[in-house]
Amino acid sequence: MKNRLKILGAAIGSCVHVAGLLNFLEIAAKEGYSVESLGGAVPIQKVVDAIIEVDPDIVALSYRLDSKALEKLLSDFEKLLEEKRLLNKRYIFGGTVETAEVAKRFGFIEKVFDGTEEIEDVVLFLRSEKRSKKENEAAQWPQTLYERIEYKKPYPLIRHHIGLSTLKETVEHVKILAESGLLDIISIAPDQNCQQYFFEPDKMDPKQDGAGGVPIRSKKDFEMIYEASRRGNYPLLRCYSGTRNLLEFSKMLKETIINACAAIPLFWYSDLDRRSDRPLLDALKENQKAIKWNAENNVPVEINDAHQWALRYAHDALEVAISYIAAYNAKHLKVKDYVMQYMLSTPPKISPAMDIAKALAKLEMVKPLEDENFRIIRMIRTGLLSFPADPNAAMGQLASTMFYGAYLKPHIVHVVAYCEAIQRATSKEIIESVKMVRRALNIAREGLPDFSSDKKVKERKEKLMEEANLILEAIRKIGNGKDESFVESDILYAAVKLGILDAPGLKGFSVANGRIRTAVVDGANVVVDENGNVVSERERLKSLGIKI
Repeated sequence: MKNRLKILGAAIGSCVHVAGLLNFLEIAAKEGYSVESLGGAVPIQKVVDAIIEVDPDIVALSYRLDSKALEKLLSDFEKLLEEKRLLNKRYIFGGTVETAEVAKRFGFIEKVFDGTEEIEDVVLFLRSEKRSKKENEAAQWPQTLYERIEYKKPYPLIRHHIGLSTLKETVEHVKILAESGLLDIISIAPDQNCQQYFFEPDKMDPKQDGAGGVPIRSKKDFEMIYEASRRGNYPLLRCYSGTRNLLEFSKMLKETIINACAAIPLFWYSDLDRRSDRPLLDALKENQKAIKWNAENNVPVEINDAHQWALRYAHDALEVAISYIAAYNAKHLKVKDYVMQYMLSTPPKISPAMDIAKALAKLEMVKPLEDENFRIIRMIRTGLLSFPADPNAAMGQLASTMFYGAYLKPHIVHVVAYCEAIQRATSKEIIESVKMVRRALNIAREGLPDFSSDKKVKERKEKLMEEANLILEAIRKIGNGKDESFVESDILYAAVKLGILDAPGLKGFSVANGRIRTAVVDGANVVVDENGNVVSERERLKSLGIKI
């Protein structure tokens, strides 16, 4: 292969430990580099001679012994390099935490690895070295969602949200997160005043400033947060969609933060959940317009209706049906890159086996919609409802859920910090949580069982698809009998009013019926009657006067 970048590696001084060096060079070779190893215990003069002979693009040094001895070794090495005019080469170092601290003090060494990194950190460093070097460092990091996914394969993008109680705090912590290089997507969480009344500031209640997120009050505030992210690995930014004026919010986010992905619901932020005062039918129409605008302006779209229903304890089959309806709307509205999120461990008592079965049912239902004009991007996350208040227990919940969720081969992992059930996360808790999740994902990558071949998982998946199709057929029945019913706002509204789409958590305050009962039985969330007996979907629909 022509024009391959060359790496020359050596364990220097009296260090004979070459396993780490050889591992690094093996990774580099897989990434398309030409590599050469001088082995272990290499005198620094020999390294210098080899640099002159080989003319490498990068020199990789390794040392795992005494830190004091290393200081003198690197000092002598730097002098030799200066004498031979070789300081223009690029030098990197790998060692222990202790020796890495010494290496960081030498200005000629550009990058230091201390063994705390995951393998993907090494891979991404090597990939960034191969990209064109320009004045703007951001050029090394793809700035659109799909390009970034392709660049980072086989590792998923890592996403987390942040919205501290003040703008100043949020800006400072966004800087820390960007510098860490751990996040590919930072999701801005504005307070409810911003989400509901950004375009009508006179209606804001000052007493609610900072409630639920960062108090953003102007386009300039968004631009400040974006500017704070222009460092480190230049993460993509996105933001919640707002609960009113979603179309205007979408336009403003594209202008200010180059919104990486628009998260817009179909049914929500209406009198269904009362996060907005919009009537449900009006909300459906406005939300579809916002989705269409983002699609026309090449902004990927995420429609999270399935897990919004699940957070209100809707049964699994309904969640699967909603997943299909959401994806169908996205395709109909010409979304090219559709982010489909799988909120795992929701409701909290669902078993991992039944959780995977539900996710597989969703995958299989939406797969036929995918084509060259409609790409489905899989994203997993842990459901917040499952987090215990004890932080250590929550850490276990986070790591274990993402471990089995890795089976779904996500393109994006939406990390939810372990502290979120207790308090909003700062950069400290976010970084800790991301490191836990990356370790869980990398262990899973070594090989998980094939859950889809498990008899109970397979049976549950097929049952869910059967029952989800009954729900879809019921909606078709009140519409024109065709799939176009799923994009007709008045038909979707009627499906809620009739109770076809219903959840226990909507009882008493919502435009929905809220008469349905659900319970987790044998690890699955199902419909039950007043005595706790399982009710089939056909029976449930029949009780609503709908015969399939």
